[in-house]
Amino acid sequence: MQNGAIRVLVVGVGNMGLSHALAYDKIEGFEIVGLCSRSIRGRNDLPAELASLPRYENVDEALAESRPDAVSINTYPNTHEEFCLKAFDAGCHVFVEKPLATTVEGAQAVVDKARATGKKLVIGYILRVHPAWKEFIARAQTLGKPLVMRMNLNQQSRGPAWNWHRNLMESLTPIVDCGVHYVDVMCQMTGAQPVRVHGVGAQLTDQTKVQNYGHLHVEFDDGSVGWYEAGWGPMMSEVAFFVKDVVGPKGCVSIVMPQEGQDHAASDDIDSHTKTNALLCHSSEIDEANNFVHEDEWVDMADEPTHQELCDREQEFLLKAIREDLDLSEHMDSAVNSLRIVIAADESIKRREVVHLG
Repeated sequence: MQNGAIRVLVVGVGNMGLSHALAYDKIEGFEIVGLCSRSIRGRNDLPAELASLPRYENVDEALAESRPDAVSINTYPNTHEEFCLKAFDAGCHVFVEKPLATTVEGAQAVVDKARATGKKLVIGYILRVHPAWKEFIARAQTLGKPLVMRMNLNQQSRGPAWNWHRNLMESLTPIVDCGVHYVDVMCQMTGAQPVRVHGVGAQLTDQTKVQNYGHLHVEFDDGSVGWYEAGWGPMMSEVAFFVKDVVGPKGCVSIVMPQEGQDHAASDDIDSHTKTNALLCHSSEIDEANNFVHEDEWVDMADEPTHQELCDREQEFLLKAIREDLDLSEHMDSAVNSLRIVIAADESIKRREVVHLG
């Protein structure tokens, strides 16, 4: 394994799966041995570097014939648990897109299987490999306690994006699917345990099975509080669709997008979901006249990685985890914990009451 390429089967070749496949093709140390999706055989839109790879429409057949060392799972969330377990049973390491499963019990079962088989499990929490988001979290941790964290990602989806979102909502609400990223950030900022979750939601269309808008509030045992909002659909507003802000006793840090009148990305542009542009850092220290002692600091992030480069970094981390036998306990447990919070928010919406976490 140290000297040979890691043979990867890519399952799911949509938006994220294609990006990850391109990463495997680029990174020395990986060899793609097959692409698997329900309609892969008839596709003629794959990039030239992927077009001649073996194609499979059944996961069991793909595992048996391609004999991979690792499986990259980029399908819809309601298949993640099943495909992860099959990959581990086949003796493979696993990369799986977030969320890890559609239930907390399912996510824990996948983590338990990874531990039992001794195989690596990396979950696609793309913000964990993003240098600007790492800086955002690090600066938040200097603001004292408690923290107030405000985050959202609303998307005015249209065209192919609306088809993609409707398919995702066959199994999960937006606050679950995307929310795992941002409550994971909150947990890293506070280093605290969530104790209470409250969620509200609304169904703004008859084209989805679940509510396409929702927001959650989470309280932590150190007194910190967090808010997250997500809505998908052609009716969503483009005003304030991207808020990433944390406040503490010592000041605040915000991810700042271009303001009104400036060029800006549309809310359904996948690159805009991770792009930071700049961090605005404010100190609350005042003098005897209540004037601020320090000027606000702008941290320019104009040279940050693209979405594809972030996908490359995720797969470089997978390669490192396998070759260096990294301990992924915190990574896996955090994925279960963030899913537990957003699932609790969904339960709160259904039960119309606050959910207390043990």
